[in-house]
Amino acid sequence: MAEGEDRMLLGVIADDMTGATDVALMLNRAGMRTVQVIGVPPAGTLPEADAVVVALKSRTNPVAEAVADSLAACEALLKGGARQILFKYCSTFDSTAEGNIGPVANALAERLGAKLAIVCPAFPANGRSIYQGYLFVGAVPLHESSMKDHPLTPMRDSNLMRLMAAQAKTEVGLVDYVTVLAGPSAVKARLAKLQTDGVRYAVTDALTNEDLMTLGHAVSEHVLLTGGSGIAMGLPQNFRRAGLLPERPGPQELKAPAGRAGIISGSCSTATRGQIEAALEAGYPALKVDPLALADGSQDATGLAAWALAQPQDKPFLVYSSDDPAEVAAVQDKLGRDKAGGIVEHAFAELARRLSEGGVTRLLVAGGETSGATVLGLGIRTLEIGPEIDPGVPWTRVVDGPDMVVALKSGNFGTPDFFLKAWKLLR
Repeated sequence: MAEGEDRMLLGVIADDMTGATDVALMLNRAGMRTVQVIGVPPAGTLPEADAVVVALKSRTNPVAEAVADSLAACEALLKGGARQILFKYCSTFDSTAEGNIGPVANALAERLGAKLAIVCPAFPANGRSIYQGYLFVGAVPLHESSMKDHPLTPMRDSNLMRLMAAQAKTEVGLVDYVTVLAGPSAVKARLAKLQTDGVRYAVTDALTNEDLMTLGHAVSEHVLLTGGSGIAMGLPQNFRRAGLLPERPGPQELKAPAGRAGIISGSCSTATRGQIEAALEAGYPALKVDPLALADGSQDATGLAAWALAQPQDKPFLVYSSDDPAEVAAVQDKLGRDKAGGIVEHAFAELARRLSEGGVTRLLVAGGETSGATVLGLGIRTLEIGPEIDPGVPWTRVVDGPDMVVALKSGNFGTPDFFLKAWKLLR
């Protein structure tokens, strides 16, 4: 065990790169010294921190692979001293009919001996709320949001109890909003009743940050939690109440190495497409990647990198494959869903490596799958969490890997001017 590992309080298993950065930011902002590691860390390599977030690429992997990777991450965190485990997934519950949220949660619950775990993907700051067990994105139910057309995990139901029960093959209960408003003691009592009744998972309503603080307080003694980054909001205070964590301020800016700045975007979400439009209007040099051109060889990572590095340095360049749902569907019809996604991810992984070698030290990446491919292409192993650009998205400094700073943005996150304002937090 590496020096300081026994100081870890919280271990987090995240099912993608951007989600890992998102939850690490939440904890870091609340005063927990938090680091993010990429992939299951080898024995004895966990860094010293109050919280360690293991970023996996397991959201859309085969179920058995996702379960195995999550269990391996859990073992590493437990050996590092973690007192509580959070399984972090997307605030829009991104998953398929088979999983992977339910199967992974089942495996972790069995390993940890957890008789009941909450299900809480709420993130009010980004418009994700839960009421009567239904997940809302802004003012509409999940299945009416843009997530209904997600190319990998289209969400066609908004009832979290139904979604979780289908995946986990077990009964799922509800902690309703009236109970949440009544405070931590009422929530604890409801959870105890559900556990007595044999319920394994409890969906928890949450509309505000105050609700998340209440829920966090109520689950202070739970060994396993599941949810989005929002549920992490109330966890640091539990450790403070126990005398295990001092008060600390979160970072306000991040020192970045000198070099070029660029953006890689693979997300097709409505939010990211709006951010691309704003960047184009601001005059950012931009090149659109065509998956069909990648497939026939008329575009490749070498050419993309050469174009990017030839651009003027007064503004960040933008390389993007983002497109509207109809165009994405057309490409998938021609290439197949998995091949279409794989071609772009492979190209972006190689592009990121070439950009780093060409002097790019400040890189913003949009999209969960794109972020995963980029991080792997760069050979990044550990990230230090920096200041928040927008809710759920921080800058990070690479600790183990190339000398650079990166921001890994979930496709659905960020204001329209995200690509424009992110650079102001770097010095």
